[in-house]
Amino acid sequence: MTMKFLHSLLLGASLAAGALAAPAAAQMLDPAKPEDALQIMKRVQCGISEDKPAVFHWSGNIYGRSPGQPDKLLFKGEGMNIRRCVEVNDPERGKGWRLVSREVMLMLDPVTGEVLRQWTNPYTGQTVEVMHIHNDPVNGRPNFARNADGSPYRIAALREAGPWVFMPFEAPLFYPNPLQGAYQNYVGGTYHAMEIFDFAALKSELYNPKTPTAYPMVSWVRVSQWAPWMEMGDRPGQMVFNAMGRKLPGGFEELPEVLKREIRANYPIYEDAPPKDDMRPNETTWSKFKTLMEARKAQQ
Repeated sequence: MTMKFLHSLLLGASLAAGALAAPAAAQMLDPAKPEDALQIMKRVQCGISEDKPAVFHWSGNIYGRSPGQPDKLLFKGEGMNIRRCVEVNDPERGKGWRLVSREVMLMLDPVTGEVLRQWTNPYTGQTVEVMHIHNDPVNGRPNFARNADGSPYRIAALREAGPWVFMPFEAPLFYPNPLQGAYQNYVGGTYHAMEIFDFAALKSELYNPKTPTAYPMVSWVRVSQWAPWMEMGDRPGQMVFNAMGRKLPGGFEELPEVLKREIRANYPIYEDAPPKDDMRPNETTWSKFKTLMEARKAQQ
């Protein structure tokens, strides 16, 4: 055996050993597997950790739609949601996560972009006080790789298209309106709306477990009844919200100045997500309006 052959043999053995010792390439997450689907959705919804909240921002238009009239652009909208995913453990379903969040959406003058304090309703001619959306909390139920009925967790309607992953979610809402009385089953008065959230993310980022989280784009549409502060009574019609945005890599500081300024001046708790152990019932525009009106009455 020549020295040259021996050197080549030792070199080949060394390279082979190094290849065996090197870590294998990261396996991409597979949305068809319940455990991976659970992590994929967590990467869509949340931040790097429980202690570093994620911030979504969206911007768009808010229309009024009344029978027999052209649609009216009522407001420009600037909104945000700040959130964290908290780890939860269930003795039967194992480890999972739960979303805790709060949200703000400002009604802006459609021409000047200024934050509105009062607004002249074009349908009634009445000047009313504007109540911007500020709901705390807006939390979710725990998510596990197995649902409560034992079926596997999956991301409904997930679709891959080239380098992109699309995840549309429709939320039909139909429940007793908190502003109504005890006889809603007889006379009506339910809250009827549709919320639509459409997420889009790069497959290379969303499915890669080496990246700590993903930064998807989002579109948000809401079709709902008139906001209570508009004082529309039983006038027929609805509001249509249409906005687009994304999860912000820079967090709260990356929000537009109009949002940061208004939040710091009037809604300071919205600089952070709710606490990890938050178990309060969720707020909506309608329940928040009722809370504020009852507090105002109590001060009179």
